[in-house]
Amino acid sequence: MSSLYHPTVARLTYRALLGRRRALILFSLPALLLLIAVAVRLLTSADDATADGILGGFAIATMVPLIGVIAGTGAIGPEIDDGSVLYLLAKPVKRSTIVITKLIVAIGVTAAFSAIPTLLAGFILNGNGHQIAIAYAVAAAVASVAYSAIFLLLGTVTRHAVVAGLVYALVWEALFGSLVSGARKLSVQQWALALAQKIGEGDLITSDVALPTAVVLLVSVTLAATWYAGSKLRSLTVAGEE
Repeated sequence: MSSLYHPTVARLTYRALLGRRRALILFSLPALLLLIAVAVRLLTSADDATADGILGGFAIATMVPLIGVIAGTGAIGPEIDDGSVLYLLAKPVKRSTIVITKLIVAIGVTAAFSAIPTLLAGFILNGNGHQIAIAYAVAAAVASVAYSAIFLLLGTVTRHAVVAGLVYALVWEALFGSLVSGARKLSVQQWALALAQKIGEGDLITSDVALPTAVVLLVSVTLAATWYAGSKLRSLTVAGEE
Protein backbone atom coordinates (compact mmCIF):
# COMPACT_ATOMS: atom_id res chain seq x y z
CA MET A 1 0.00 0.00 0.00
CA SER A 2 2.93 2.36 0.75
CA SER A 3 4.00 2.15 -2.89
CA LEU A 4 0.54 3.29 -4.03
CA TYR A 5 -0.24 5.92 -1.40
CA HIS A 6 2.00 8.86 -0.53
CA PRO A 7 1.03 10.72 2.69
CA THR A 8 2.63 14.01 1.67
CA VAL A 9 0.89 14.05 -1.71
CA ALA A 10 -2.36 13.17 0.05
CA ARG A 11 -1.95 15.97 2.58
CA LEU A 12 -1.29 18.55 -0.13
CA THR A 13 -4.27 17.30 -2.12
CA TYR A 14 -6.60 17.46 0.88
CA ARG A 15 -5.39 20.99 1.57
CA ALA A 16 -6.11 22.01 -2.03
CA LEU A 17 -9.56 20.40 -2.08
CA LEU A 18 -10.67 21.72 1.28
CA GLY A 19 -9.53 25.27 0.69
CA ARG A 20 -11.96 28.05 1.40
CA ARG A 21 -13.62 28.32 -2.02
CA ARG A 22 -13.98 24.62 -2.79
CA ALA A 23 -15.01 23.76 0.76
CA LEU A 24 -17.84 26.28 0.53
CA ILE A 25 -19.21 24.56 -2.57
CA LEU A 26 -18.62 21.09 -1.15
CA PHE A 27 -20.57 21.90 2.00
CA SER A 28 -23.35 23.81 0.25
CA LEU A 29 -24.69 20.90 -1.82
CA PRO A 30 -25.09 18.40 1.06
CA ALA A 31 -26.50 21.20 3.22
CA LEU A 32 -29.09 21.91 0.55
CA LEU A 33 -30.05 18.23 0.38
CA LEU A 34 -30.48 18.02 4.15
CA LEU A 35 -32.43 21.28 4.19
CA ILE A 36 -34.79 19.93 1.54
CA ALA A 37 -35.18 16.67 3.46
CA VAL A 38 -36.00 18.45 6.72
CA ALA A 39 -38.43 20.83 5.04
CA VAL A 40 -40.23 18.01 3.24
CA ARG A 41 -40.46 15.92 6.40
CA LEU A 42 -41.84 18.85 8.40
CA LEU A 43 -44.46 19.58 5.78
CA THR A 44 -45.45 15.99 4.97
CA SER A 45 -45.40 12.59 6.61
CA ALA A 46 -42.80 9.93 5.83
CA ASP A 47 -43.31 8.82 2.25
CA ASP A 48 -41.26 6.27 0.32
CA ALA A 49 -42.02 7.75 -3.10
CA THR A 50 -41.01 11.24 -1.99
CA ALA A 51 -37.79 9.93 -0.47
CA ASP A 52 -37.04 8.05 -3.67
CA GLY A 53 -37.71 11.13 -5.77
CA ILE A 54 -35.45 13.42 -3.75
CA LEU A 55 -32.61 10.96 -3.26
CA GLY A 56 -32.71 9.72 -6.83
CA GLY A 57 -33.55 13.01 -8.53
CA PHE A 58 -31.32 15.37 -6.58
CA ALA A 59 -28.74 13.43 -4.56
CA ILE A 60 -27.69 10.83 -7.13
CA ALA A 61 -28.51 12.67 -10.35
CA THR A 62 -27.16 16.10 -9.43
CA MET A 63 -25.29 16.35 -6.13
CA VAL A 64 -22.95 13.36 -6.47
CA PRO A 65 -21.63 14.17 -9.97
CA LEU A 66 -21.19 17.87 -9.11
CA ILE A 67 -19.20 17.02 -5.99
CA GLY A 68 -17.24 14.55 -8.12
CA VAL A 69 -16.40 17.35 -10.56
CA ILE A 70 -15.13 19.58 -7.75
CA ALA A 71 -13.07 16.87 -6.05
CA GLY A 72 -11.87 14.99 -9.13
CA THR A 73 -10.71 17.96 -11.17
CA GLY A 74 -9.52 19.86 -8.10
CA ALA A 75 -7.24 17.00 -7.04
CA ILE A 76 -4.81 17.68 -9.89
CA GLY A 77 -6.15 20.23 -12.38
CA PRO A 78 -5.02 23.43 -10.59
CA GLU A 79 -1.49 22.06 -10.15
CA ILE A 80 -1.25 21.39 -13.87
CA ASP A 81 -2.71 24.78 -14.75
CA ASP A 82 -0.23 26.78 -12.66
CA GLY A 83 2.72 24.50 -13.42
CA SER A 84 3.36 23.55 -9.78
CA VAL A 85 2.83 19.88 -10.68
CA LEU A 86 6.32 19.91 -12.22
CA TYR A 87 7.83 20.42 -8.77
CA LEU A 88 5.90 17.40 -7.54
CA LEU A 89 6.95 15.34 -10.54
CA ALA A 90 10.59 16.23 -9.86
CA LYS A 91 10.40 14.42 -6.53
CA PRO A 92 11.35 10.71 -6.32
CA VAL A 93 7.72 9.60 -6.32
CA LYS A 94 6.28 7.25 -8.92
CA ARG A 95 3.78 8.86 -11.28
CA SER A 96 1.36 6.01 -10.62
CA THR A 97 1.64 6.69 -6.88
CA ILE A 98 0.79 10.35 -7.43
CA VAL A 99 -2.28 9.52 -9.49
CA ILE A 100 -3.55 6.78 -7.19
CA THR A 101 -2.98 8.91 -4.09
CA LYS A 102 -4.89 11.81 -5.60
CA LEU A 103 -7.65 9.43 -6.72
CA ILE A 104 -7.96 8.00 -3.20
CA VAL A 105 -8.25 11.51 -1.78
CA ALA A 106 -10.82 12.53 -4.41
CA ILE A 107 -12.87 9.39 -3.74
CA GLY A 108 -12.75 9.99 0.01
CA VAL A 109 -13.86 13.60 -0.31
CA THR A 110 -16.58 12.83 -2.85
CA ALA A 111 -17.97 9.92 -0.83
CA ALA A 112 -17.87 11.84 2.45
CA PHE A 113 -19.72 14.82 1.00
CA SER A 114 -22.26 12.72 -0.91
CA ALA A 115 -22.85 9.28 0.62
CA ILE A 116 -23.11 10.43 4.25
CA PRO A 117 -25.56 13.30 3.55
CA THR A 118 -27.59 10.98 1.30
CA LEU A 119 -27.84 8.44 4.12
CA LEU A 120 -28.89 11.12 6.62
CA ALA A 121 -31.42 12.61 4.21
CA GLY A 122 -32.91 9.16 3.63
CA PHE A 123 -33.37 8.56 7.35
CA ILE A 124 -34.95 12.01 7.71
CA LEU A 125 -37.34 11.48 4.81
CA ASN A 126 -38.67 8.01 5.57
CA GLY A 127 -36.60 6.44 8.31
CA ASN A 128 -34.87 4.13 5.83
CA GLY A 129 -38.13 2.45 4.89
CA HIS A 130 -37.58 -0.24 2.23
CA GLN A 131 -33.82 0.28 2.75
CA ILE A 132 -34.02 3.40 0.56
CA ALA A 133 -31.53 5.45 2.58
CA ILE A 134 -28.90 2.71 2.65
CA ALA A 135 -29.44 1.81 -1.00
CA TYR A 136 -28.94 5.36 -2.22
CA ALA A 137 -26.01 5.95 0.15
CA VAL A 138 -24.24 2.89 -1.27
CA ALA A 139 -25.04 4.09 -4.80
CA ALA A 140 -23.54 7.49 -3.96
CA ALA A 141 -20.38 5.87 -2.57
CA VAL A 142 -19.98 3.59 -5.59
CA ALA A 143 -20.63 6.44 -8.04
CA SER A 144 -18.03 8.52 -6.17
CA VAL A 145 -15.33 6.07 -7.21
CA ALA A 146 -16.11 6.20 -10.93
CA TYR A 147 -16.78 9.95 -11.00
CA SER A 148 -13.53 10.69 -9.18
CA ALA A 149 -11.54 8.64 -11.70
CA ILE A 150 -13.29 10.22 -14.70
CA PHE A 151 -12.91 13.79 -13.47
CA LEU A 152 -9.33 13.23 -12.31
CA LEU A 153 -8.60 12.12 -15.87
CA LEU A 154 -10.25 15.27 -17.23
CA GLY A 155 -7.98 17.28 -14.95
CA THR A 156 -4.94 15.78 -16.68
CA VAL A 157 -6.10 16.14 -20.29
CA THR A 158 -7.62 19.63 -20.44
CA ARG A 159 -7.17 23.00 -18.81
CA HIS A 160 -10.96 23.36 -18.92
CA ALA A 161 -11.59 20.29 -16.79
CA VAL A 162 -14.25 21.92 -14.63
CA VAL A 163 -16.23 23.06 -17.66
CA ALA A 164 -15.87 19.65 -19.33
CA GLY A 165 -16.87 17.96 -16.08
CA LEU A 166 -19.94 20.14 -15.70
CA VAL A 167 -20.97 19.42 -19.27
CA TYR A 168 -20.62 15.70 -18.63
CA ALA A 169 -22.41 15.83 -15.27
CA LEU A 170 -25.26 18.14 -16.24
CA VAL A 171 -25.73 17.42 -19.93
CA TRP A 172 -24.83 13.75 -20.33
CA GLU A 173 -25.68 12.35 -16.89
CA ALA A 174 -28.59 14.59 -15.89
CA LEU A 175 -30.16 15.48 -19.25
CA PHE A 176 -29.42 12.72 -21.77
CA GLY A 177 -29.16 10.15 -19.00
CA SER A 178 -32.73 10.85 -17.97
CA LEU A 179 -34.26 11.23 -21.42
CA VAL A 180 -32.44 8.94 -23.85
CA SER A 181 -32.57 5.23 -23.12
CA GLY A 182 -29.31 4.44 -24.93
CA ALA A 183 -27.46 7.14 -23.00
CA ARG A 184 -28.78 5.80 -19.71
CA LYS A 185 -26.92 2.55 -20.28
CA LEU A 186 -23.66 4.51 -20.51
CA SER A 187 -24.31 6.52 -17.36
CA VAL A 188 -22.43 6.18 -14.08
CA GLN A 189 -25.66 7.15 -12.39
CA GLN A 190 -27.48 4.13 -13.84
CA TRP A 191 -24.61 1.79 -13.00
CA ALA A 192 -24.74 2.91 -9.37
CA LEU A 193 -28.54 2.65 -9.33
CA ALA A 194 -28.25 -0.99 -10.39
CA LEU A 195 -26.60 -1.69 -7.05
CA ALA A 196 -29.13 0.47 -5.21
CA GLN A 197 -31.93 -1.49 -6.87
CA LYS A 198 -30.43 -4.72 -5.54
CA ILE A 199 -30.20 -3.35 -2.00
CA GLY A 200 -33.54 -1.54 -1.87
CA GLU A 201 -36.76 -3.34 -1.15
CA GLY A 202 -39.75 -3.11 -3.45
CA ASP A 203 -39.70 -1.63 -6.93
CA LEU A 204 -39.15 2.07 -6.22
CA ILE A 205 -35.48 2.11 -7.26
CA THR A 206 -34.89 1.08 -10.86
CA SER A 207 -31.97 0.99 -13.28
CA ASP A 208 -31.70 0.41 -17.02
CA VAL A 209 -28.53 -1.63 -16.51
CA ALA A 210 -28.31 -5.17 -15.12
CA LEU A 211 -26.19 -5.47 -11.98
CA PRO A 212 -23.41 -7.68 -13.44
CA THR A 213 -23.02 -5.33 -16.40
CA ALA A 214 -23.02 -2.31 -14.09
CA VAL A 215 -20.26 -3.77 -11.90
CA VAL A 216 -18.09 -4.59 -14.93
CA LEU A 217 -18.57 -1.11 -16.38
CA LEU A 218 -17.88 0.64 -13.07
CA VAL A 219 -14.65 -1.29 -12.54
CA SER A 220 -13.55 -0.99 -16.18
CA VAL A 221 -14.14 2.76 -16.42
CA THR A 222 -12.44 3.43 -13.09
CA LEU A 223 -9.36 1.38 -13.99
CA ALA A 224 -9.14 2.74 -17.54
CA ALA A 225 -9.50 6.37 -16.43
CA THR A 226 -6.88 5.90 -13.69
CA TRP A 227 -4.43 4.23 -16.06
CA TYR A 228 -4.85 6.90 -18.73
CA ALA A 229 -4.45 9.70 -16.16
CA GLY A 230 -1.16 8.13 -15.11
CA SER A 231 -0.11 7.89 -18.74
CA LYS A 232 -0.88 11.57 -19.33
CA LEU A 233 1.04 12.52 -16.21
CA ARG A 234 4.09 10.61 -17.43
CA SER A 235 3.94 12.40 -20.79
CA LEU A 236 3.61 15.70 -18.97
CA THR A 237 6.83 14.92 -17.09
CA VAL A 238 8.66 14.36 -20.38
CA ALA A 239 7.27 17.60 -21.81
CA GLY A 240 8.32 19.51 -18.71
CA GLU A 241 11.84 18.07 -18.76
CA GLU A 242 12.24 18.90 -22.41
